[in-house]
Amino acid sequence: MHFAPRKSGAIALAAVLAVPAWTGSIAQSQAPQETSIVVEGERYPDLAGLPAGPDVKGTIVARNGDKIKIRSADGASTVVGIHEATKIKAGGGLFGGKSKLTTDALINGLPVTVKTLQWSGGLVASQVTFKTGDHKTAMMIRNGTAQQFEEQSAATEALRGRMGDIDKYNLKGSTNVYFDTGKWALSPQAKQELCATATQAEATDNALMLVVGYTDSVGNDDYNQTLSEKRASTVINYLQQVCHWKPYRMLTPTGMAKADPLASNDTEEGRAQNRRVSVNILVSKAVDTAM
Repeated sequence: MHFAPRKSGAIALAAVLAVPAWTGSIAQSQAPQETSIVVEGERYPDLAGLPAGPDVKGTIVARNGDKIKIRSADGASTVVGIHEATKIKAGGGLFGGKSKLTTDALINGLPVTVKTLQWSGGLVASQVTFKTGDHKTAMMIRNGTAQQFEEQSAATEALRGRMGDIDKYNLKGSTNVYFDTGKWALSPQAKQELCATATQAEATDNALMLVVGYTDSVGNDDYNQTLSEKRASTVINYLQQVCHWKPYRMLTPTGMAKADPLASNDTEEGRAQNRRVSVNILVSKAVDTAM
């Protein structure tokens, strides 16, 4: 692994920088497993007879009316419809007794497992399962009642106040992790390098991270755009969940597909260098010059 300042052109900073954003999924609760309770919703006839769809496991990252968007650990996103007949299944005592669960319990940041049915409009949930500890954490974050979240929010606002012009940064270090063709899973070496990068960034005052995913030239533009975004999301999740990099110190990630190749795509060796995610350590020039 090599950390070295690089020119901003290789990172395409002007095209991708944004204010710090919450991008990772919430860590799984360490509370012991408890017996689940099931609350049955009314089963409407229009769900009857629908063929089974895939199970979807991940974190709710967006909700719009009766649809939720779930992002899995590999960065893939799936939109699932929520029906009045959808069963909500929670483990533990937070929803104990005969309390009826409603779809209001399905909030952003909640890790869930969803059983789906297939219909003409896509996927609809027949059952949603989550842990009560995870729901409590998601509620704390949403309401800002957890002390850690309050401290992070305050730190975020402090950084924003000191940034000034957000698109003007000094690059303090950069490293690349590499991927197999068509894949976005992290290798053991990549995992080690990501945590080393987080340690390097932690030692840099006021550092933020910018994560940018890339591909080689194999495949069409739409495929490569999606692949580069999945690679970037995988790196973001690992940095936050395993390497403990704070979400409020992460700039909005992006996928750049086959743009800005490090090497020629005419050879296998060159394509291997281009299948990468670039992790960049940045400090606002306004902050850096004041130090």
